[in-house]
Amino acid sequence: MKHLRIFLLAVAILGAVGAAKAQCDFRNTAFKPGEFLSYNLYFNWKFVWVKVGTASMYVVQSKYNGQSAYRASLTTRGNDKMDNIFMMRDTLLCYSTLKLAPLYYRKGALEGKHYTVDEVWYNYSGGKCNITQSRLHKSGKREKRSVTPGECVYDMMNIFLRARSFDPSNWRKGYVVNFQIADGNGLSPAKLEFLGRKTVKADNGVKYRCLEISYTEKGKKGWKEIARFYVTDDANHVPVRLDMFLKFGSAKAFLTGMKGVRNKISSQVK
Repeated sequence: MKHLRIFLLAVAILGAVGAAKAQCDFRNTAFKPGEFLSYNLYFNWKFVWVKVGTASMYVVQSKYNGQSAYRASLTTRGNDKMDNIFMMRDTLLCYSTLKLAPLYYRKGALEGKHYTVDEVWYNYSGGKCNITQSRLHKSGKREKRSVTPGECVYDMMNIFLRARSFDPSNWRKGYVVNFQIADGNGLSPAKLEFLGRKTVKADNGVKYRCLEISYTEKGKKGWKEIARFYVTDDANHVPVRLDMFLKFGSAKAFLTGMKGVRNKISSQVK
């Protein structure tokens, strides 16, 4: 009887873990392993847009703690022009389950003379979403904490992967998706707002019909727009243009190429 109780308890715990993860699951319809996206980066310098570097994003199927997972990486590299203004070397990495439940996030950022590292680990024990957050400050000090938000939370990379599979067919201008965003030491309310449709010309010379989406976060001084995305109005939802509102100015990224996309590119304007 004792062994039976232990067995039933184990089943109940495993069921709770599965339920928690299932709550954060989402179907992937937008990308497949092997997708590679590349971009040119521009910075607004004295009212002139100057090309200052490149960025690339790569998605593969990998393993995380023994389970099959997606691994996505995003790297930005400034050139000499950018380095003279502000050195920027960012590398973002995330893992998610094949059903897009977040597993891990890391951002290593060399901005100016300062290097910081944010990390977030996710687990779904006890039927809840639990996260551990770590920040390595420019001083070398590391702070770490564990919290149970009580709901699914995301980081910049994992919400990007998830949002690409949203179905916008019934969206109207002003439609909002709310969620919690995590970084190395905090949680903030965030939202994606649909602003309509727009034709955008990429740096590969091709025009695309795009969905225009604003990403904002709520801080101590209220809501602030962090970025604005223009993604292809087709099943891939590939970012064609990205406007970034930074602490030290404004930057833009324009698509230069895409390889290994999952679906037909039906948003191209001829």
